[in-house]
Amino acid sequence: MVLLFWFGFFNFVFVLISGKAQAEGGSARTSLLILVSIFLSAAFLMFLVYKNFPQLSEEERECIKVPRDMDDAKALGKVLSKYKDTFYVQVLVAYFATYVFLQTFAIPGSIFLSILSGFLYPFPLALFLVCLCSGLGASFCYMLSYLVGRPVVYRYLTEKAVKWSEQVERHREHLINYIIFLRITPFLPNWFINITSPVINVPLKVFFIGTFLGVAPPSFVAIKAGTTLYQLTTAGEAVSWNSVFVLMILAILSILPAVFQKKLKQKFE
Repeated sequence: MVLLFWFGFFNFVFVLISGKAQAEGGSARTSLLILVSIFLSAAFLMFLVYKNFPQLSEEERECIKVPRDMDDAKALGKVLSKYKDTFYVQVLVAYFATYVFLQTFAIPGSIFLSILSGFLYPFPLALFLVCLCSGLGASFCYMLSYLVGRPVVYRYLTEKAVKWSEQVERHREHLINYIIFLRITPFLPNWFINITSPVINVPLKVFFIGTFLGVAPPSFVAIKAGTTLYQLTTAGEAVSWNSVFVLMILAILSILPAVFQKKLKQKFE
């Protein structure tokens, strides 16, 4: 029920921002009110998720929060693992909704949830779950930026947005590969990619597919680290030099089709 409400709610948002009303342009105050209303509605959804959770002790309730460090992640993982088998759906829905909520509003903490997924679920499910949550959350952030983000981007991120817009135009024919490359590499922050993509006309479908596939390699590393969650003390320990090397190789592979396509095009022209 909660998941249906979540998807229905953001489907409404998508219809709203795709309509003529947005194209005709509303006031900045109206846009801000819409954004605040969306955030409050999503926060209320998270409250419903929490209320639907199993009865917890006082000590356990203190652990149910967005993790800010590995200690928080360990404490949260301990509580969730205790109830995961008995209340499988509730725990899964809570994980899913929280991850998407954080991604949608660019709130830090999703890296710890990625690590936590490796502790709670089998690897294939954990990887699919993290990729899906990242793709959906980033897409919802994209839609919110489409609704109210254009003035903010052009006012505060003008130089970076212009430079990335030029890059996007150069890679327009192989944009999915480029988005995958950016998601694997740390050249641009994820929040910047999310809020500027609609402004510089990156198609939502391409954005979602590129994000879904692009977050898989770094998520692979985080999920693998989750299998040894209680041996970790910081999020940095989840990334070894071997992991960094693997991510670099995957990033290069993701951009190679675009490079070869460009070379062939130049050759035959």
